[in-house]
Amino acid sequence: MEFWRSADNPWGENVLIGVSWDLMWLAVGAAVLFLIGHAVWYRMRPAEDHSEDASAASGIPEKIERHSLPARIFHWTMSIAMLTLLVTAFVPVMGLQFNWVELHWQAGVLLIITIVYHVIHAIGWQDFWSMFQLGIGEGIAHLKHIMSPKAPAPPKAGKYPFDHRLYHHSIVVVSLAAMITGGLMMVRIDTPFWTRNPYLFSDGVWGVMYVVHGLSGVSLIVLVTSHIYFALRPERRWITWSMVRGWIDREHYVAHFDPSKWVIGSRPSTPVEGGLADSSVSAPRED
Repeated sequence: MEFWRSADNPWGENVLIGVSWDLMWLAVGAAVLFLIGHAVWYRMRPAEDHSEDASAASGIPEKIERHSLPARIFHWTMSIAMLTLLVTAFVPVMGLQFNWVELHWQAGVLLIITIVYHVIHAIGWQDFWSMFQLGIGEGIAHLKHIMSPKAPAPPKAGKYPFDHRLYHHSIVVVSLAAMITGGLMMVRIDTPFWTRNPYLFSDGVWGVMYVVHGLSGVSLIVLVTSHIYFALRPERRWITWSMVRGWIDREHYVAHFDPSKWVIGSRPSTPVEGGLADSSVSAPRED
């Protein structure tokens, strides 16, 4: 198996031209194996009891805001851009040929816009650093519980559980690498905004960009596939629905979250988007 492709340029120099397509198939295989492995692992484990004493729900509203409307719009817009990028990047390599270049760079521009918006929105209107708490002890507890169901259950999380934070950090690194290299690579194609300039960088520099961009792409195959898989799993659909409706119910909040880490009801009640009852309470902005 090869990790990258190279070719001789007109001056006889051997330069990188991208990642090997073997890595694409490796990523597809890894994603499929992970999905099957997790499904088998989950089925073999004893069921976990997330029921709570009714007194724990005292004073908790029926519906709790988890994602604001701007956060939801960002998520679904970014999802469309990301899926379009993956389809236009890899489906032609798999054999289905179509004019993918224009659609690919347009989806890339949309992704860049949504990420820039998200960074500004997170810093200005959300609890930006709450997503970047390491939680090493929490992670170790989760790992022990994954390895053995007899291990003590990990502590309840705040608004962002450890696996959510870990996935977020991974997707940030990979997406930024794809966004930066992809934005620079756009100067090599004609767009309504400029005329192509393939000589902005040397062939060697372009080659490194191609490889980094390709590695980001194949990594996203695994990351996006696993994200969709977990979003569709029955025991996690309540989280997915929160990205559609904006809120979670009281039972799931009490069962899965630590009220001391994700505090609600600390300020006057405000209605949640979607016409919820006035009794709904918004949590602090930590989308």
